[in-house]
Amino acid sequence: MGIFNSMFGGDKEPKEKKAPMPWKQLTTLEQLDQIAKDSETKPQAIFKHSTTCGISRMVIRQLESQYDIDPNQLDIYYLDLKAYREVSNEVGYKFQVIHQSPQMILIKNGTAVYSDSHGAISAQALAEKI
Repeated sequence: MGIFNSMFGGDKEPKEKKAPMPWKQLTTLEQLDQIAKDSETKPQAIFKHSTTCGISRMVIRQLESQYDIDPNQLDIYYLDLKAYREVSNEVGYKFQVIHQSPQMILIKNGTAVYSDSHGAISAQALAEKI
């Protein structure tokens, strides 16, 4: 058995399991007011995701694999923009950002201070802005 384990990876050390992304679901218009209020004391991020878009799926996987921001530094919201179109539209109006998908928006003191989309979205870029 030893030779098969070494040939086929049986002796590899187990990979360190990463903590799951601390997503908060964004599903209501009322949450947007709370996000604006909470952003006065702690930055808030909204990730707008299209569940039917391959690029959006790729970006969220990459983000989740890289993400290591302490939950005490940032709240991060997940918005399924297909299921909650009205909420997605209101995000743009309330925080004065042009709709894109996928899109990451960072809010501080009730104002969007950073917005990126598609391949420009990264955990590192987000961490640098908080």
